[in-house]
Amino acid sequence: MDLTFFLFASFGVVVFGISKGGFPGPIAMLAVPVMSFVMSPIKAAAILLPLLIVMDLIAIYIYWNKWKLKILKIIIPASIIGIIIGSFTFQYTSENQIRILVGTISILFVVISFMQKSNFLLKPTKIKGSFWSATAGYTSFLIHAGGPPINFYLLPLKLDKLSYLGTMTLAFCVINLVKLIPYYSLDLLIVSNIKISFILLPLAIISVFFGYIIQKKIHEKLFYNIIYIVLLISGFKLIFDGII
Repeated sequence: MDLTFFLFASFGVVVFGISKGGFPGPIAMLAVPVMSFVMSPIKAAAILLPLLIVMDLIAIYIYWNKWKLKILKIIIPASIIGIIIGSFTFQYTSENQIRILVGTISILFVVISFMQKSNFLLKPTKIKGSFWSATAGYTSFLIHAGGPPINFYLLPLKLDKLSYLGTMTLAFCVINLVKLIPYYSLDLLIVSNIKISFILLPLAIISVFFGYIIQKKIHEKLFYNIIYIVLLISGFKLIFDGII
């Protein structure tokens, strides 16, 4: 790795680590787009996946038993279906198309959240939960950007901060573990990518604990406001990258 490659790759790892530690998750959406300045989005996703699993395991320890099993029973099966769809349509899908899709979902969610007089569009139901979870599995498979779709279901549930973080943590740990199978079958987990992942591993571990420290100092209302702001910024960023 040259210095430029290392710096951009490190940024992606740190952003994801901080997110896994408990700082508002949508900020992690910036990881793959930023890393794509120096590598293909596919390579960036392949390098990140082993690191994400390590981060997830640390985060599960931090937020042990803070999750809501009733919600996970909706999220996990549907997200696996999304992963399966993503693996079979992988060769026909453009990364830019996915960026635009995820960016649009992010912006729409924020706009609807602040403009909707009634809560009909955002009112959480099992059907909506399954749909957005499947979408999250699909977008997570492609560029590790499952946060915005799943937030369409999770945020309207108005969970307390720790329940939200615990549920997100366990859900994406399972999602990322399942993704190992299609990533391996598509030859994305090649030795050269794994070597880079190993080099970046210490940074991944440190950044998770840094994110945990940050989230402890943030008030719950501010926590969710930051999620909305980062979702909006990330949405515009992804659409811009997808068009350009």
